[in-house]
Amino acid sequence: MSYLNNFYHHFYGPENGRKWVFLHGLMGYGQNWRRIITGLESTERCLAYDQRGHGRSFKPDAGYAPEDYANDLRRIVDELGWDQFILVGHSMGGRNVMNFATRFPERLSHLVIEDIGPESSPQAHEYYEYLLNLVPTPFPSRTEARRYFFEDFVKTAKTREDVMVMANYFYANVEEKPNGTVDWKFSKKAIIESVRQGRSDDRWAEVQGLQVPTLLIRGGNSTELSHESYTKMLASNSMIKGVEIPGAGHWVHSDQPQAFIEALKLFVGGF
Repeated sequence: MSYLNNFYHHFYGPENGRKWVFLHGLMGYGQNWRRIITGLESTERCLAYDQRGHGRSFKPDAGYAPEDYANDLRRIVDELGWDQFILVGHSMGGRNVMNFATRFPERLSHLVIEDIGPESSPQAHEYYEYLLNLVPTPFPSRTEARRYFFEDFVKTAKTREDVMVMANYFYANVEEKPNGTVDWKFSKKAIIESVRQGRSDDRWAEVQGLQVPTLLIRGGNSTELSHESYTKMLASNSMIKGVEIPGAGHWVHSDQPQAFIEALKLFVGGF
């Protein structure tokens, strides 16, 4: 049985094109990368998929450390016969690709880490647990879900981000279920465990151990990856090059897609 079939996924571009894999961030899904892939798919072969516990992919009860996500990727590319490829990861996906690159460097020609650092934060999951527990899912209808997020949620939620941005993001992450109710696309347990396990220990050893050409992309306005941490990462390993993109926050590829595409092309070359 195909392991890839556990994951909702899409391929883009010519089969004989250079191979790319894109991993989304926490509470995201593969289609988050569509605008970026549009700028590459005329010549490049791209794979984007919903990672475990997210979107339409399988949602096991356990297995949400970066190592688990990286092991999924290893099994997928083994099945596809992709001996070497370019790997891009945003946020949580950035931690997952960093773990993959540390353990399987021979599989990568280039690595791209978008707006995430290696610091630990053992209590980080509490923020997401608070927000997710605030939302009274399932909703009886999409109309009621929309009313909640854009009326009740924006009035009561204490978010680090702009509360309206978070309301929009959460609303985009609900879907109608077969019984007519509206609930999360992702597994709530998976989200909390991903943060808990991904942030429990610092991962500076992984940063320092990278052996493949690596591009670290930071949003100029990011509150997730500080400029201090960004410069420390660059100084810790000569394999890492960096670019800060103005006018972008944590979601660099969404805030400044064209600048993001140009950064990828300049780094990888061959276009």
